[in-house]
Parts: sequence; structure tokens; C-alpha cells
Amino acid sequence: MDTNNCFHCGLNIVKKEEIIFDEKSFCCNGCKTVYEIFSVNDMSCYYDFQASPGATPLDINGKYDFLDDENIVAKLLEFQESSTHIISLYIPHIHCSSCIWILENLQKLQLGIGTSQVNFPEKKVRITYNPEKTSLKKIVELLCSIGYEPYISLDNYEEGAKVVDRSLIYKIGVAFFCFGNIMLLSFPEYFEVNEFWINQYRGFLRWLVFVIALPSFLYSASGYYVSAWKSIKAGMLNIEIPIALGIIVMFIRSTVDIIFDYGQGFFDSMCGLIFFMLLGKLFQQKTYSFLSFERDYKSYFPIAITKILPDGTEIPVQVYDIEKGDRLLIRNHELIPVDGILISDKASIDYSFVTGEAVAIEKKSGDKLFAGGKQLGRVIEMEVLFSVSQSYLTQLWSNDVFQKKVDIKHKTITDKISRYFTPALLGLALVSFIYWIFISTDTAFNVLTAILIVACPCALALTAPFTQGNVLRIMGNRKLYLKNAMVIEQLAKVDTIVFDKTGTITTNKKTSITYEGAVLNEFELKLLKNALRGSNHPLSRRLYDFIPNQEKKHPLHFEEIIGKGIFAEFEEGTVKLGSSQFLQHMSENTHKKTKVHVEINGIYKGSYIFNNQYREGLEQLFERLSKKYKLIVLSGDNDGERHILEKMLPSNATLVFNQKPEQKLQYIENLQKEGKNVMMVGDGLNDSGALAQSNVGISISENVNVFSPACDGILDASQFKNIAFFMQYSKNAMKIIYISFTLSLLYNLVGLSFAVTGNLLPIVAAIIMPLSTITIVSFVTIMSNIYAIKK
Repeated sequence: MDTNNCFHCGLNIVKKEEIIFDEKSFCCNGCKTVYEIFSVNDMSCYYDFQASPGATPLDINGKYDFLDDENIVAKLLEFQESSTHIISLYIPHIHCSSCIWILENLQKLQLGIGTSQVNFPEKKVRITYNPEKTSLKKIVELLCSIGYEPYISLDNYEEGAKVVDRSLIYKIGVAFFCFGNIMLLSFPEYFEVNEFWINQYRGFLRWLVFVIALPSFLYSASGYYVSAWKSIKAGMLNIEIPIALGIIVMFIRSTVDIIFDYGQGFFDSMCGLIFFMLLGKLFQQKTYSFLSFERDYKSYFPIAITKILPDGTEIPVQVYDIEKGDRLLIRNHELIPVDGILISDKASIDYSFVTGEAVAIEKKSGDKLFAGGKQLGRVIEMEVLFSVSQSYLTQLWSNDVFQKKVDIKHKTITDKISRYFTPALLGLALVSFIYWIFISTDTAFNVLTAILIVACPCALALTAPFTQGNVLRIMGNRKLYLKNAMVIEQLAKVDTIVFDKTGTITTNKKTSITYEGAVLNEFELKLLKNALRGSNHPLSRRLYDFIPNQEKKHPLHFEEIIGKGIFAEFEEGTVKLGSSQFLQHMSENTHKKTKVHVEINGIYKGSYIFNNQYREGLEQLFERLSKKYKLIVLSGDNDGERHILEKMLPSNATLVFNQKPEQKLQYIENLQKEGKNVMMVGDGLNDSGALAQSNVGISISENVNVFSPACDGILDASQFKNIAFFMQYSKNAMKIIYISFTLSLLYNLVGLSFAVTGNLLPIVAAIIMPLSTITIVSFVTIMSNIYAIKK
């Protein structure tokens, strides 16, 4: 470390202000204090990521006193409960891996901070903290003290985090101006015009070209120098190094040519090179922005919620049709999709979606409910405060707590190629330069520059994310909504598919229900209907719709035991319904049909018999899947419909009945121990454990707002028959990625072969580079769309 530079922030030190501590030099007390904080907390490895990664902390005495006001803090928070607050802070100074590391380890610096997650592209950190142990003001002051002051504006907090960066556009504009004017001034040189007046001003025109080239060299290309320098300081070799080296070599060579009157140099090629490379970077930037936009705002969840109309009628509506002031009905285990006010007298909310901790929080009438909570117990009513934010729901669904640790093969390939690419490229460029310098100096410099430019692996880096982004968009349009791009590769690896029965291969909408037993009077039907009102189980929803409308009444106590049944207590009596084991009633019926048994006030009344309607296209779907996958149906019901399923499904499909939720999970775990890659398709209620355990968990959504946070995808029930298409499409997506990998590498090999032999000018290499990216992106777009329309 240079003693004239601060160990923490890297700024030059004024000698009389230098502070020596722990045998290291610091420019001020602020930097020294940050170093002490990290040392005391055993976090000095922060400096291992990059030399001088920090910023000088500012004096913020009294600046954030307004955060003592609870009303102001409430407006800034994303989530607010007694022991958990969540806030996203925009931090402009985030710039490197060490920034990410320190900001994701804030819990080591301050008691009360639970987790902190960095969104690097948006320069945001999302902090979960306990307000009983720390406060937002203390967190902000901590961030300021270590050089990461957040941007907080009460008037335009959101806008501040979305400042548009136009620097790339400005750089392209300057590069184009320089390129165009240098081409114009170099016109006589191109045609070797030897008129007297041209010869008289040739020297002046060359120096004028040099001056015009400076803004492009110093400003437009500055990003490449900065990135290359940071990479070298961090002990890594990124792709910016050969590009920066190529530009510098061209500039030095051209300057030497002008000084010694060897020629006009290559300033036109250099400025053209910078212009076309920046155009390629802009194209990449727009590509990623497009994919981000598609993910956040187009991939709507196909989940619905029950809306209560002014006349008391209950209707299902899509989540994105919810508006401020609407009255919603939330059943047991339903997700609260929007912020609102509780109307019912009390509620029990599980915020594990948000916090990762499944601890129920008790709420009373008038309390605020936050989006992402899961209602536990009896049905509740709430009034909407804000319309749904799809990007927020996506964020909840993608919470790190519920991520599965998977090996991504294509990413491993890209990482391996990237690791050895730059050193190999620099070695090839050096060897080629040494070879050509003894033959032709001009050719040697051309070869060196062309090699450094033409082999940029931008197309290689863009191949996987763009293919996956396009596939996510196409699948979303066809109503399969995947959590993230990694699921595509996992889908392609699947060899075993496990289906739940009730609510998955059977449909809620077309079912004939019959009742056998003692006739239920109006009073008993009212109790039964209101007990069913709070349940989300597929059989409960069907039975609720089957029973005629009754007067609404809230139970005093409601309990739903997953996989068994419901117990509800009213002032007028008790209702118990579910399986025969739950009611301790042995049915004498030998046909073993799907039944829901009913007991009112301790007296067994009878049972509702469900003649299940299987989903449209089930037989054809299983027939197609059976050719490539091992198929299993896991059901919590009895085996009364075994003979029907055996006739409908292929002979190699395995049928397993009487499975409790924990047994389903164990079954999948055993399959995985045998080396199987398992996909579980369930309804998200009884199957949450199995969905989490499987390699890929797909939750079927049909008119209810239920899915597991651990599911990897949500499939609209109307698209059930197209599961085989989605499976094949995921395989084709991976095929596209590997083909485009090969094309990108072939392009680099062909380009290098021309460059090494001296047959490729640097300016042509600069034009080819963004064209290769456009070609690859066009290829993956066309191929993914072709595969999408194939039957």
C-alpha cells in the first residue's frame, strides 16, 4: 500500500493531516474509525476484496434527527410489525464486491439487524431489523459512519432511488462526434491527395485530429480503464483489460506516428472502435432492462382473492384487479396480497413469507395488515389500502429463505470459460505481436489491437440470461410463472414427476356431489356452510359452493388440521367435518369413494360423496409424459378411485393412496436418495412440504389465493394439459443456450484466426463485436419463439 494513500478510501493524504494507526496510514479520523469498527468486529477481510474499497465517512451530526419521528419512519418502511421492520435504502456508493460483502454483514456491526440483502444493479440494500433492539436512525448513522450514506428524501424517496443514468448516452455522443469529424479531416489521407495546399496543412490537420480524439480517449473510454484498473487491483483479470489495453495501444501508436511523421495514425479507427463498443454496451444494457421489465411487471401471479361486493355477494377476482377501498375475504392459509385494515374482530397472521419466521402475530380490528402475511384460522375480512404491487409479490416469493441450493451447469461453464479467457487472450495477443513486429510494425499493432477487441466474450455472457429471460416471458404468457431463471435448467433435468390427486389432477369446477345420511335442516346447513367458509381445501371449496347460500356467521373458534378436517365452534353448537378417521367414524360403504363426513354437536349426521371430475386432457398428458418420465400419483384420499385411475392412466404410472402430508415429503425424499430428479405438482396447501423437498415444485392455482413460498412455479389450472409442452420447452431452452455458446465460441475462433494472420483491421473488429452480440440475441429470440409454437 502506497503510504501517500489512505488505507481505507485510497485518497491522497496531506502529510500534516496523516493519521498513523495499526501501522497503516489514514487521511482522517473518519477512515481510521471505520477501520477500527471492522477490526473490532473481526471484519477486516473487507479489505481483501479490493484495496482501498471504502469511502470517506461524512459528518452527519443531527442530519437524520427526523428519523426519530415514528410517522416519518412508517412512511419509509416496507413492512412494520412489533418485532420486525423492513426497509429498502438506496445507497449510491455501492460499487464493488467489498461493498456487497460489508452491507450483507451489517448484523455483525449492530445488534438488532437480522438480515441485509443487496440489490447491486439498483444500488439498494434491504434491511430487516428488530425495532426493540435498534432503530432506523441508528442503522442509517451506522451506514454513514462506514461510508455508505443512504439517499433519503421525504418528498421524492422513490424517485431518488430511480435516478436515470445517462452517462453511457453522453459517452456514445462524444465518441460519435469525434469519430465523424476525424473521418472528415482524414479524408485527404485516405485518398493520398498530394495537392500543394493539402501538404502545407497536413501537419496541422493531424494534430487537430489528435486534439479531437482526446475526448473520446479520455472520457468516452474511461469506463474501460476504471474497470480494468479495479480488476487488476483486486488481483483478477476481467474482459475490460484487453479492451482498455487495445485502446491505449492504438492511442500511443497513433501519437508516435504523428510525432515522428510516420503517418496519420489510427485515431479514426480508435474513435470508431470506442463508438461501436459503447453501442454494443448500450444494446446489452437495454437487453437486461427489457428482461427485468418483463419479469417485474408482466409475470402476474394467476392467483385470485375473494372480493365482497356491497350487497354481500362473494366473487373471485384476480389480484391485479384489486383497488383501494375494496373489501376482501381471507380464508385459512390464504395469502394477503395487499396492505389493508382488518375489519374482523381479530386475526392470526403468519409473516414467514416476509421474515422467514413462521411465528403467528395476533391482530385486532383496525390494525394494519401487510401484504405477504398468511391468515391462520377462521375467515377474516379486510379493507384494501393500496392496490397490489406485482414486483413486491415477486420479491416475497423469491425471498432467500425459500431458495433451493442448486447447481447451475451453464453458469459453471460460463464461469470456467471467463476465468481462463482473458489470460489466454492476452498471451495470444503478445505472441502474435512479437511474431509480426519483425515483419511489419503496422501489421503488428493492427494484429495486437484486433485480437484484443474481436475476442470480447460479450455474446457468450449474454447468451444464457437472454435465452432464459425470453423463455420466462413466453412461459408467463402461457400461464406458467417460474420463480427465477434457474428453474428452467432444473425442469430440463427432471426424470420423475409426482402428482397430487385432489385439486391437482381433479378439478374443483365440475364435480357431482351427493349426500347420504340424516337430512340436514336449515340450522345445521347454516353451521356447516359457515364452517366451510374459512377453509381453502379443494373439497371444502367445492362443498361450500354446493351448499345453498346461508346467513353469514363467524365461528368463535376455527381449527383446520391439514390432511384431516375442520373443527368449528359457534354459539349455537359445534361442527366437525373431514375424513372418517378424524371423526372416528368407520364408513360401512365398501366402494371407498371420496367422502367428507359431517358431525354436528357431537352427533354423526352423514357424508358428502364426491364423484371427482378429472382435468381435461389428463389421459393424453400422462400418455405423453410416460414416454420420458416416471409418473407417480400421491393422494391423501383412500384408494376408492384406484380402478378408475388405472383405466385412465398408463400402466407404468404408480398410484399411492392414504398419504399424509409428512408421508408425501418422505416419499419424495426416498426418490431423491435413489438419484431421481423429482418434480412435484400439487395444490400448494397439503403439499407445501413435498413442494419444498422436490427438485422442482409446481403449484396449481385455481380460483384460490394459495401457494407455497417454497414452490418454484405457479401453473394456472387451465394450462394443466400443457405440462408436457413446458417440460419439453425447458429442454429446448437449454439446447438453445448450448448451441449459442458454441456459435459464440466459433465466432471468436474465426475472428481470432483472421486477426492473428493480419487480415482484420481494428475498426472492423470493433464493428463485428456488437454485431456478434446482436446476432446471438436474435438467434436465441428466434429459436425460443420457434420452439414455443411447435406442437
